[in-house]
Amino acid sequence: MLGNPACSRIATFDTYDDNSIRYYACLAISALVANKELEASVIKSGTLELVLPFINSNRPSQFAASDVTHKQGRDKIWLKHLIPLLFSRRQEAQALAAFHFAMEAIIKAEQGRQEIFHEIDAVEPLKKIASSPNTVASKLAAEALKNIGEKIPHKLSQQVPLWTVDDVVYWITQIGFEDYAQKVRESHVDGDILLILTDDDLQHGLNMLSSIVRKRFARELKSLKITADYSISDPTGLDTWLMSLNPELSQYTYWMLRQGVDKFELKSLSEDELKEECGILNSVHRRQILARREGHLLKVHLQLRGFSVFLDIDRLRAGKFDENLLLSIQMSSHFVLILTPDALDRCLGDEGQEDWVHKEIVAALETNCNIVPIIDNFEWPPIEKMPEDMRGVVRFNSVRWVHEYQDACVEKLETFLRRQGRRQSQQQHMSSPSMSSMHSSEPQYPHPSSALASLHNTSDIQFTPLLPHVSPSLTSLQSVCADPYYYQQAPPESPVRMASSSGNSSQCLPDTPSHSTSSSVIFS
Repeated sequence: MLGNPACSRIATFDTYDDNSIRYYACLAISALVANKELEASVIKSGTLELVLPFINSNRPSQFAASDVTHKQGRDKIWLKHLIPLLFSRRQEAQALAAFHFAMEAIIKAEQGRQEIFHEIDAVEPLKKIASSPNTVASKLAAEALKNIGEKIPHKLSQQVPLWTVDDVVYWITQIGFEDYAQKVRESHVDGDILLILTDDDLQHGLNMLSSIVRKRFARELKSLKITADYSISDPTGLDTWLMSLNPELSQYTYWMLRQGVDKFELKSLSEDELKEECGILNSVHRRQILARREGHLLKVHLQLRGFSVFLDIDRLRAGKFDENLLLSIQMSSHFVLILTPDALDRCLGDEGQEDWVHKEIVAALETNCNIVPIIDNFEWPPIEKMPEDMRGVVRFNSVRWVHEYQDACVEKLETFLRRQGRRQSQQQHMSSPSMSSMHSSEPQYPHPSSALASLHNTSDIQFTPLLPHVSPSLTSLQSVCADPYYYQQAPPESPVRMASSSGNSSQCLPDTPSHSTSSSVIFS
């Protein structure tokens, strides 16, 4: 088992009541994510989110005594295989490895075999984790060191902007750049300056002349930026928003905050401002931010117009995302594409439908969805360069998104959806068996979506950001799907509840008239 198939099966183990099964499922997930070839697949599967809740709900000492298989601990060979997880870039893998070493330290101390940690060279990695800003892992590593009689090293705060010069010197020494520690001290580099160092600063300020050395240092600094806590200077939760979109975007948080950008100010920034003022040179990262921002704005605008909006991505089970996505499109009558610059670049030449945006568009075309493209500084690529099975998307009327006139744009979109919804409802009503039997002797069959309509008697709109960890193929396009029949506004007093696209949406809004119909909107 490798990649997504393994993650799908492992995710099912988390539903077991047996704590040992859940532990080894988390251990398997951590081992997979520590493998750089599989890291992306594990992150996309969502199974990594099972690890920290398990650790936070268990104590090493209690867990060691809870199962006879843990009471004697593991041998040297087994433990040595766990050490690479301490060097993983993922906090979850580090924390799980530290949890196990904390448990083993308790067991080995009772057995009088603490020397095993020196024999497998685990002490120094544990000291490094104990002093790191990774709060969960550092606490567990410190517990392990204490139980084997080792001195607990200096603990670095997760609030990196508050680091002193001594803290920065200690961190640089821990990551293997002790040759530059004196230069850092002489230059009075504290946490604030550390987070805004540029390549030019490293070369001329800290005398890192080798470009390879600077790349290595930049890699460590990037990891530090992602794990840092910026809450003291981030009252609007900008970092939390960026992390929810893509953890790698957290590397830009501090620079953006220093430039006066918060979560609300971000809504008005152009792509050029993201590049020049916020220092986001990676075009893929800029498109991720722009795409999510436009989707969020559209969601808010529809909410303000009385629609009941639901976020469903948290309810999608790990490993089931692909099927739920295509099923949602197949069951929908409306499909809205939010297109930002170069949104379809990954689709060009994709004859094998490897790209998920390509798959979504083809699914919408095949099911005769009412497609409404929303154009935001986007230009259609030459049609001859587009895969033949998705060229039909250019024929649909679009809404050009103008930030200064967002309300008018949303009203135009709403008009398109309502008009098409009424048209489909009338067509389905006229083609129903009870009506058509008066005019034709041939047997008539209801529209396939009528079964769905009979299940949903709510007036809610359901938004689902289908990829919280956006892959490059989906960074600059968001699609919206709406269930068949009318787009109806929910009454102002209608309660808003979470609804799952894989669950029964008929439970969302009680006391809705039986003749009302449903509308759900799904973002990718």
